[in-house]
Amino acid sequence: MKYYPIDEEAARRAKQANSFYDYTPGSATAEYRAMVEEAATLAERQKQRVDLMHHEKIDRLLDRYARKLAENFNERSAIDARVPSILIAGGSNFPVRQREKQNMARDRNMGEYMEIQGILEKIRSTGMGGISADDRQAVEKLKKKLDDMQQTQLLMKSVNAYYRKHKTLDGCPHLEAEQIGNLKTSMANDWRKEPVPYPAYLLSNNNQNMRRVRQRIEELQNRPDFTGWAFAGGRAEANIEENRLQLFFDEKPTDDQRKELKQNGFKWAPSQGAWQRQLTRNAIYAAGRIECIRPESGHKPYELQPYVQKAAKEPQPER
Repeated sequence: MKYYPIDEEAARRAKQANSFYDYTPGSATAEYRAMVEEAATLAERQKQRVDLMHHEKIDRLLDRYARKLAENFNERSAIDARVPSILIAGGSNFPVRQREKQNMARDRNMGEYMEIQGILEKIRSTGMGGISADDRQAVEKLKKKLDDMQQTQLLMKSVNAYYRKHKTLDGCPHLEAEQIGNLKTSMANDWRKEPVPYPAYLLSNNNQNMRRVRQRIEELQNRPDFTGWAFAGGRAEANIEENRLQLFFDEKPTDDQRKELKQNGFKWAPSQGAWQRQLTRNAIYAAGRIECIRPESGHKPYELQPYVQKAAKEPQPER
């Protein structure tokens, strides 16, 4: 577990600007570390519940939580130190307008804090549900899932073959005693004239699921490469780790620009300081419809993408 530095001097100034009490050295760092340690305990508990292959993702989420939380703490201290409270500064000549800006910054910082706490929920859910394309080990997990399904298919076929040959499941080397008992009960309640341990529809369904997993693996293994670009007043980044197309603006976009961003599927992510959406070809095409992020080169965003340039270089079949 890694801790990130807390700006103790900024924390001290923030305390002086808002309280008559002295700042206790190291208290901001202690508060931060206590929260990270609690998150680490959660992460270790989750590791014990899930497969080993999920542990790396849990560690990455924990590290992201620790890093983002430190950034949030330090920003909060900087914000709190900007304008002293009215009790400290006094009522005369109190900078009301600066105070309003400070309060807006505090609201934004609190919003980011709540998003950071959402990382804890991601830790709790890791390994408990489906396999996301955002997961670095998605292909590895899908291959393991496919292997399990193939083993299940082989087991069902082998058990059915044994039953057809011996007309009984007793002594079947592929099953435990409890499994044999469960299958016998299931067959006794089967409406079919000549029931088998594993009806055809189970094999068919499993076969279809295997086909879907194979297609998913192929899609992920052949995902196109993406690249970002510079635009007037900012930049677009293809964040592979987060699986997001992120837009960073030097200044806050206008109302019309924000409206256009939202209409094209981009959402503001305070924790990232960016407008973003999932990194897909559709995201690249959507970006091409937004005038304010047009590449400085004059090209359309999709024209800059490696997969488009690669396709353009490939020889076309003669007609």
